[in-house]
Amino acid sequence: MLSLAALLFVTPIFGLALEPPRPLEDVTASAAADPAAAPAGPEVEGDALGPSGADVSPEAVARAAVPDADEDRRDAEQVRRRRELSEVHRALGITTWVSMTVTVLLGFLQYYDLYGIGAGPDDNPCATGHALLGQDLCEGAPWPHRISAITTSALYATTFTLSLVMPDPNHASEGPGEHATRVRAHEALRWVHAIGMLAQLGLGIAQGAGAFGDRATNYEALRIAASVHQYLGWVTWGALTAAGAVLLF
Repeated sequence: MLSLAALLFVTPIFGLALEPPRPLEDVTASAAADPAAAPAGPEVEGDALGPSGADVSPEAVARAAVPDADEDRRDAEQVRRRRELSEVHRALGITTWVSMTVTVLLGFLQYYDLYGIGAGPDDNPCATGHALLGQDLCEGAPWPHRISAITTSALYATTFTLSLVMPDPNHASEGPGEHATRVRAHEALRWVHAIGMLAQLGLGIAQGAGAFGDRATNYEALRIAASVHQYLGWVTWGALTAAGAVLLF
């Protein structure tokens, strides 16, 4: 019984072969004869190489961390720049909306004076002397509407361009959140009012250049072109209004 207990005690110490550990002198001599047989020991203090041979010195760790630090700095800079440009974009957007509101109202008044509500060439407000903007604007270029349209176009082009160049490091339109949904709606409406602006400008320039004739001989064609111009104006204004409201409210 004592022999069995002694066997159980020495087995985990000496191994299953029941060989006692060799003296340190024997281990050193064996390692000198066969370096591959030397037991792996802990890393020597000051050794810059890890178990796999990789450089784990403080300098190497610092060098490996530099790309991440640079990327974090770039992201922080982009976030700061987006915040600043967003404030400018918001101010320009509101100014553009005000200018476009004035433009579509002046366009409606100009349309009413020239064509009335279902009126013909002889009974529209200009023909009867009841033009709301004055009889002087019944002929020639509608300067109040034209100046307002040019101002709106310049403001709109600046605001639209700014929306395209703003950095977006956090990908604000991605994800299921409410803010991301609002940003996606804002971006979708952006293309609606952009197409509307281009169509309006093209049609307005064509009308001003006399592409549809004159009111004396082509009254109906001019009225239809002016009506389409009106509809496009209100649709564009509505899309711009919705695009701003979805972020502001």
